[in-house]
Amino acid sequence: MPRRSTVKPYRWLAQYYDQLFSSWRFPIDAARDHVLARILPRVKTACDLACGTGTTAVTLARRGIQMYAVDVSPVMCRLAREKAARARLPVRVLRADMRHFRLPEGVDLITCEYDAVNHLPHRADLRMVAKSVARALRPGGYFLFDVNNSLGFERYWSGAVWIEKPGLAVVMRNAHNREADRAWSDVEWFIRDGMRWRRRHERVEEVCWNDDEIRRVLRDAGFNELRAWDAARFFKNPSLIHRGCRTMYLASKQT
Repeated sequence: MPRRSTVKPYRWLAQYYDQLFSSWRFPIDAARDHVLARILPRVKTACDLACGTGTTAVTLARRGIQMYAVDVSPVMCRLAREKAARARLPVRVLRADMRHFRLPEGVDLITCEYDAVNHLPHRADLRMVAKSVARALRPGGYFLFDVNNSLGFERYWSGAVWIEKPGLAVVMRNAHNREADRAWSDVEWFIRDGMRWRRRHERVEEVCWNDDEIRRVLRDAGFNELRAWDAARFFKNPSLIHRGCRTMYLASKQT
């Protein structure tokens, strides 16, 4: 029997995610608030898929929504549990692969943000995620997610980026393959440990789908409506996202 390939847990990225990408939180929050403005008042239960450190799960739990949070990374799951505990909110965190996850009950909404869908290892995996999401949603439920597009790969996944934070320095050497619609970043971590600096290496990879693929896959999985927004409208800082580089999607499951 062939062995399942797993979504990479990104150990070091998980540990320092909030520290490195805090600037993305507010535009992602703004996008979610806009897209779900008419839906959230009716949402009783939800799941944040590829939940990371639990930021979205905690945000929605504060609205009184019964929250599940799913991630493949054990570090992300631990951080999400700790964040929910500090907020004194009952978020149930489950460790699972986004292609095969199951929830104890059907939910009204599933979110999957911060281009998590792009981190699937194979192009065919999008269909598996769509089917798992459809299975986890109640009839008429909604699936909110965002993706990096090919233009985003060309604009942002090239060259080197240097990031410095207290006790941390990161070099990201980015590249992409236009024909294969894949991108990757070889990340060198320099982490302060007392008087020493320890070096760690990690590779982050993404795969891209076009709009036609996404719509076809979701339709085949049982979603009957799909709306899209250019994510650039929610980013005040144009250095983060330009038009055409990232798309927000909202799909509804057939009743």
